[in-house]
Amino acid sequence: MTALAVVHRVPGMAAVTVRRNIEYARSRSGALTLDLYEPAGIASKHRPTVVFVTGFSDSGFAMRLGCRQKEMASYDSWARLVAASGIVAMTYENQEPAVDVRQLFSFIRQKADALNIDTAALGVWSCSGNTPNALSVVIDEPLACAVLCYGFLLDLDGSSAIADAQKQWGFANPASGKSVRDIPGDLPILVIRAGKDETLHLNEMIDRFAAHALAANLAISISNHPSLPHAFDLRDGSEASHDAIRGILAFLRLHLLRD
Repeated sequence: MTALAVVHRVPGMAAVTVRRNIEYARSRSGALTLDLYEPAGIASKHRPTVVFVTGFSDSGFAMRLGCRQKEMASYDSWARLVAASGIVAMTYENQEPAVDVRQLFSFIRQKADALNIDTAALGVWSCSGNTPNALSVVIDEPLACAVLCYGFLLDLDGSSAIADAQKQWGFANPASGKSVRDIPGDLPILVIRAGKDETLHLNEMIDRFAAHALAANLAISISNHPSLPHAFDLRDGSEASHDAIRGILAFLRLHLLRD
């Protein structure tokens, strides 16, 4: 699993500049660090940035799988893909996902000049069990856009499916108890639905979320891919998968690149 990379490629991914292990906060066990992936030739220019939000603690993750999340091929390759598309990408480590992501965004805003980041053009990307933590960021942080891929979102209409999944998988769920009306109404959000996803109740949750979001007139786009499975971006090399990934990149460019 840790060796799976994104199936899509664009020119320039290998040439991306990576600034690794920048300390953004301290935890009980030491420094917490981020990796910054920069397109070539932008060192002195503030740029839009996508943060890849995670929802699992890296200590538990490393015990199970042998590495931190930002060291996985999936995050490294996705970050390179975004950076090669002209947008800075950021991955990071955490110990307490819901707490540390807030420390991360505070650091980004305080150190934006040193990081060459345009804080008016911040986006988030998150997937699967990480998305409840990303939703809390969507609710509380000023953002330019968000991409939520085949992910758990909100327990609505009396459902406890996300709470049940949290108990099973151990991801952070700080958005528990929130509703779609807590989400900024004008924030562009792209929700990716994999039609062949076999994760228990996941597509039901996405469908329910979409219905509530549309009823609340949120700036939400639902991109449904009927033939694709969970984690298609890593596991499915079909043209449908490439199209879905190209759609994600186009959404990020549309809402983040302003020059």
